[in-house]
Amino acid sequence: MSMTAPHRFYSIHAHDMVRVAACTPRATVGDPAANADAAIRLARQAAENGADLLVFPELSLSSYAIDDLHMQAAHHSATEAALAKVARETAELRTVLVVGAALARNGRLYNCAVPIARGRILGVVPKSFLPNYREFYEKRWFASGAGLAGLEMSVAGQTVAFGADLLFGANDLSHFTFHVEICEDFWSPTPPSTRGALAGALICCNLSASPILIGKARDRAMLAAAQSSRAICAYVFSASGPGESTTDLAWDGQSLIHENGDLLAESQRFRCEADTIIADVDTGRLRIERMRNGTFNDAARLAGDPELSFRQIAFDHLPDFADIGLKRPLRRFPFVPNTPERLNEDCYEAFNIQVEGLMTRVEAARVDTLVLGISGGLDSTHALIVSAAVMDRLKRPRTDILGFTMPGFATSEETKTNAWALMTALGVTAAELDIRPAANQMLTDIGHPYAQGERLYDVTFENVQAGLRTDYLFRLANQHNGLVVGTGDLSEIALGWCTYGVGDQMSHYAVNAGVPKTLIQYLIRWAMTTDQFDDATDRVLGAILATEISPELVPADGGPMQSTQDRVGPYELHDFFLHHVVRLGLAPSKIAFLAWHAWRDAADGRWPRGFPEAARHSYDLATIAKWLENFLFRFFQISQFKRSASPNGPKVSGGGALSPRGDWRAPSDGTARVWIDELKAGLPPTDPA
Repeated sequence: MSMTAPHRFYSIHAHDMVRVAACTPRATVGDPAANADAAIRLARQAAENGADLLVFPELSLSSYAIDDLHMQAAHHSATEAALAKVARETAELRTVLVVGAALARNGRLYNCAVPIARGRILGVVPKSFLPNYREFYEKRWFASGAGLAGLEMSVAGQTVAFGADLLFGANDLSHFTFHVEICEDFWSPTPPSTRGALAGALICCNLSASPILIGKARDRAMLAAAQSSRAICAYVFSASGPGESTTDLAWDGQSLIHENGDLLAESQRFRCEADTIIADVDTGRLRIERMRNGTFNDAARLAGDPELSFRQIAFDHLPDFADIGLKRPLRRFPFVPNTPERLNEDCYEAFNIQVEGLMTRVEAARVDTLVLGISGGLDSTHALIVSAAVMDRLKRPRTDILGFTMPGFATSEETKTNAWALMTALGVTAAELDIRPAANQMLTDIGHPYAQGERLYDVTFENVQAGLRTDYLFRLANQHNGLVVGTGDLSEIALGWCTYGVGDQMSHYAVNAGVPKTLIQYLIRWAMTTDQFDDATDRVLGAILATEISPELVPADGGPMQSTQDRVGPYELHDFFLHHVVRLGLAPSKIAFLAWHAWRDAADGRWPRGFPEAARHSYDLATIAKWLENFLFRFFQISQFKRSASPNGPKVSGGGALSPRGDWRAPSDGTARVWIDELKAGLPPTDPA
């Protein structure tokens, strides 16, 4: 019985990803043959794990800490023989290796990085910057390769390109391009990898020896993260570990993989045995980041367009587009950090960005009051506690906040009670305005069937209520020299889940406009856990967090409460889609691939701190595809006109904002067809079963 090959959808290579690895062999004190055997073992293991690229430490074949033995002819011959053996013994592997070796050319010895693909030595890159201070004496043995270009050399029976002007790329995977530098190169003020990235390399590799001192691991991590962020690249760093000579120094075997500033993988340092770290880097994302970053292009131009001066060394990678899984940390909640330290830091910043934005607007507008509609839901709750913090910071009484609960046809006793309890606990000026008489009058005036007793709960029925609430708030603001504080969040404006114009889409200042739904609940929890308010307020906030998200516009009539997420889909998925569409600009099929890996197993991966066990959902691919198509249609086709008329509000997250004056500009009469077609074309066929 034949087995059908997995669909390309499941392959990382179909989504412009490359599996990279950094290894720390157990070194020797100058035995190239033993080092070659260790390299071959690690290469085979990396190939079994699907690695496309494997980076070794500096001088991994020659050994680093051997001092004047570097100048011995016998050692040169042994190193070249070791290199030939590695090339020969790994010829059947798909993994591209980047090994380190001391190689002689034209009467000089160079500290080199040597990429090898399927037994072919692709080129030899000499180290540019040679440290010769403190514990380093490299200029005693090696010549600098800085500025060398257009040269060749014969090594291990092959004639190959030699110089600091080499870039390497797969013929059959356009997103697999890499540059190589060596240790001190990225400690310099002008790392060669900067020019390599400007020339087009999406992956930058660093073969390092780097003996360990107290605090040096932090410095390496900082430099690798900074270089990957500044050069908008993946940065693969491998440092020497146990086995090197400890005559005067020690070695910790630190390996790091970063992507655009984010740490994807790091090694366990000071291990006695060989170690390899692996991560899938998203080179497609890096390409898009470079496109949207005009500074990157300007830097390339000011550097003399390095792509014109680099030699492009091509190789055939021959990917089979198999499903090899995904080795990459994925956050289910891109807007919510999944480590306690980052979560606390981000919530602190987000909350204070909102407070600062609203406070400045209050002072500039010289208003006497802030006017809010308080529903007892998450969004209005958060807007109210931000407003309370604003008044506290301005040293004004909280009674200058006018909070109104405005019950309609479907307002529940629970939310109304929570709204009153919150306003009371915060000490704001609270009042109730029953909109039902005015809503009934309007429905009668327009001849809506509900006014004749028919249970027709259509969009008109809903928006009569939403519109009246906003209308009341604006007139109250006129009456009390106030400013209407908007409560709608980023997720709602992305989906168009708001009533346009005379509705919750409009306000004088949209303080929540930069905050997605999944983050708002954490901001409220942060306010509780950091004692921003008193115990009475915290108790009410806890009750509100436990309440179902609902617009409360349609009467339950004995059934369940109207649920927003039943109508438009889970906000946790929509916020995942939103981040990858707006912040990253990824293709929908790739977003589906990432969402499937992030959400298919609730037991896999990290959840944000304090996330309830009962709320830890999983979604299959069919469900993800359904709601992603819904998101694409709502976002690209039917809701842009609302975003084009967005009121002012502060951008909060680097994940993006939707203000027409900031991150997002789009036509109001666009179509979602391009995105929906790409999604459908990229997904595997539906299982008929």
